[in-house]
Amino acid sequence: MPRAHDPVRLFTAADVPIWYQSVGRAIFLGDVVDPSNGDTMSVGFARYAPGESNDWVVSYDEVLIVTKGAFTVAADGRRTTARAGELIVLSKGTKLTYSAEDIGAELIYVTYPHWVNAQQDSEHAALMDSFQPAVSKTQPAAR
Repeated sequence: MPRAHDPVRLFTAADVPIWYQSVGRAIFLGDVVDPSNGDTMSVGFARYAPGESNDWVVSYDEVLIVTKGAFTVAADGRRTTARAGELIVLSKGTKLTYSAEDIGAELIYVTYPHWVNAQQDSEHAALMDSFQPAVSKTQPAAR
């Protein structure tokens, strides 16, 4: 894994030290940039199996960059879907539902500040309880 003080760093999904899985769902998240390597933001990879979804309230600003499949965010009575090569921008305080379309989705998320710290400090901290370290310590299979 690249060192935090390196001025240029390259990350892949293989660099995720711990994948987190939504209990009972095929939803996986893994950070590669976070406070542990000296950064104020977080960047990570997410994989949603076809049809998977979860409710959330973002306690940070977030950008979702879809790299494979299609990913939808439902908020304020609107559904916004991005496909590979597109991105969705979310504002702090948005109550939403993340969901993968029938083909599933892989994406990169970027948050400021770091999402775990911001979420833990918010009134919505209990939402994090649904994510636990994945049983397998290896990268979850692409769908």
